[in-house]
Amino acid sequence: MNRLFIPLQGAQMLFVAFGALVLMPLLSGLDTSVALFTAGIGTLLFQLITKRQVPIFLASSFAFIAPIMYGVQTWGIPATMGGLMVAGFVYVILGALVKIKGSGFIHKLLPPVVVGPVIIIIGLGLAPMAVNMALGKTGDGSTVLVDQNIALFIAIMSLSTTVAIAVFAKGILKVMPILAGILVGYGLSMAFGIVDFSPVQQAPWLAVPGFVAPEFHWQAILFMIPVAIAPAVEHIGDLLAISNVTGKDYMKKPGLHRTLTGDGIATMAASAFGGPPNTTYSEVTGAVTLTKSFDPRIMTWTAITAIILAFIGKLGALMQTIPLPVMGGIMCLLFGSIAAVGLNALIRNQVDLNEPRNLSIVGVTLVFGIGGMAFGIGEFSLTGISLCGLVAIVMNLILPKTPESEKVES
Repeated sequence: MNRLFIPLQGAQMLFVAFGALVLMPLLSGLDTSVALFTAGIGTLLFQLITKRQVPIFLASSFAFIAPIMYGVQTWGIPATMGGLMVAGFVYVILGALVKIKGSGFIHKLLPPVVVGPVIIIIGLGLAPMAVNMALGKTGDGSTVLVDQNIALFIAIMSLSTTVAIAVFAKGILKVMPILAGILVGYGLSMAFGIVDFSPVQQAPWLAVPGFVAPEFHWQAILFMIPVAIAPAVEHIGDLLAISNVTGKDYMKKPGLHRTLTGDGIATMAASAFGGPPNTTYSEVTGAVTLTKSFDPRIMTWTAITAIILAFIGKLGALMQTIPLPVMGGIMCLLFGSIAAVGLNALIRNQVDLNEPRNLSIVGVTLVFGIGGMAFGIGEFSLTGISLCGLVAIVMNLILPKTPESEKVES
C-alpha cells in the first residue's frame, strides 16, 4: 500500500468513528478533546500490547454513559475516573485469567442469561434522558432550554437521518449514521437560531485538552467494576467480527488474553487523563469490511490524527455547541439499540425463559435496574447497573443449572 495513502486511510477511519467518539463525552459531561486524545493514546497502547496485529480502533464506550453520569453527579469527575481506572484493571485481570484458564471460563462466569439483562438495563436506564433532551429539556427534565415544538422537530429529523443512513445508505456512508444525524440536526439548529457560536469565537486555535487526574473513592470503584461486564463481552464479539472480516483468527494470535489486556490498559490510560473508557469500535470494523483496508498501520494513523485534533481548541469548542435536541434525537435510537443488543444476546443464544432459573435471573435483574433498587448499609450502597450486574452473577452462580442451561453456556 502506498505510504502516503496509509495516513489518508487513517484519517478516513477517524471520520467514520468521529460522531460516536464525541457524542459519548458530550452526553456524559466529559471533555471531547480529552476523548479524542485518549482514543488515540488508547489505540496506540492496544497496538503495542497486541504487537500491531489487529486492525481495530478504540474509542469512547457507550456502555459507560449512565455510570459516568451518575458517578460525576455523585462523586465528581476525578473519583469517577478512579472507578473507571479500576474497571479497566478488571479487563487486565480477565486477560490474565484467559491466559491461564482459556476463554471458556468467561462464558461460564458471564453467560448470556447474565449479560443479556445487564446490557438491556444499560440501554433502558437512559431512555427518560433521551426523551427529555429530544423535547428540549435538560436530561432530568427540570429545565426547558429549547421550545418544545422546535426541539421535537430537530430531534425527529436527526433521528430520521440516522435511521435512514443506517438502513438505506451504501458504501462508506452506511457506517456513519451518527455523524450524518448530527450534521443534519446541527444544520437545522442553525436555521432556527439556537446555536451559540460564542464559545468557538473565544476559543484559541491551539489548546491543551482539559485533562483531569483520577482520585480513588471506594464507593465509585465498587459502582464501576460490574459495568465492565458488557464492554468485555462486546470486545469478544468485535474481535470475532474483525477475525471473520480479515480471515485471521485473532482469538489465537495475538490471543484474546492480549486483546483484553490491551483494551484494559487503554481504558486505564484514558481514565488517567480524564477521558471516557475505550472500547473496540464496530463502526470502524464496518469501514474495514467495506474498504478491505486490513493493514493495522492504518489504525496507527487514525490514532495519531485523533491526538492531533485533540489540541485544536476551536474544534473542541465547536463540539460543545451541539444543541440538546440533536443529541436527544440520536439517543432515542442509540440507547434503544443498546437494549436491543442485550435482547439479541438472549435470543441468539436461545436462552429459554420458560425455565424458572433463567426467568428468575432475567426478571429480577430487569426490575431491579428499571425500578431503581438500591441496597445500602451506612456509606456502602449499590444501585443501578452495578447492583444489577452483581445480582445477575450471584444468582447465576447460586441457582442450580439445568441440562438445557448447561448446553446454552457451552
